[in-house]
Amino acid sequence: MNNKLSLKELNRISVEEFKEAEKLPLVIVLDNVRSMNNVGSVFRTSDAFVVEKIYLCGITPKPPHREINKTALGATETVQWEYTSTTQEAISDLKQKGYKIYSIEQATNSVKLNEFVPVKNSKIAIVMGNEVDGVDQEIINLSDSVIEIPQYGTKHSLNISVTTGIVVWHLFNCIKE
Repeated sequence: MNNKLSLKELNRISVEEFKEAEKLPLVIVLDNVRSMNNVGSVFRTSDAFVVEKIYLCGITPKPPHREINKTALGATETVQWEYTSTTQEAISDLKQKGYKIYSIEQATNSVKLNEFVPVKNSKIAIVMGNEVDGVDQEIINLSDSVIEIPQYGTKHSLNISVTTGIVVWHLFNCIKE
């Protein structure tokens, strides 16, 4: 029989322990994401997998905000974040720090997520795009590569928070191997 774990049994770490914990060498860049719920969900996913940092770019809303907090559930207090007025600024900063930049988008010559294996010990930044327009073409041009989640239905579209969860889970498993 499977019994649901209690909060105590989950062995949650404190905010202070989280801040001191070793982080996954992964940064998430939100390229003009509009929805505060999506932003909050990305924070929550980033907390779950101990992501290093989130860049909030352009029109992407910033904490503190009630609508972000509703889905982040406190993760805005644990996950480091920075705002930049443009995504180009974030990409430039990350490249200077030695990150490989991967846009998550459907594009020609993209690498399927299930076939993507990051270079061992590399620092990775993934760019997640706007809910309507995706990742801006200029940002794709600045990226080292494009990663695509294979999709087989009629929509060929996933919510950004779902996409982020899928990609972060894959990268977490690749990096932790």
